[in-house]
Amino acid sequence: MTRGLEIDCDELVEIVTDYLEGALDADTRRRFTEHLDLCDGCDAYVEQMRDTIRLAGTLQQDELRPDMRDKLLAAFRGWKADTAPPP
Repeated sequence: MTRGLEIDCDELVEIVTDYLEGALDADTRRRFTEHLDLCDGCDAYVEQMRDTIRLAGTLQQDELRPDMRDKLLAAFRGWKADTAPPP
């Protein structure tokens, strides 16, 4: 397999959080960064994720309108339910 293509774009999206948190093992991190070197779309995606994390970290609870807070909480509750393994 061509260097940098050992991880495809779909797999990269699935493990981006682990990458940003420094939770990948050395081999997976190497394959991840090699993919970023070759894939402009994934490189842009990772930068967008970094920006989102940085900006979200600056929000204060009192800066968020109650209706927006409720919408965000509902979206995350739905996301959790969508990703839960079957019983």
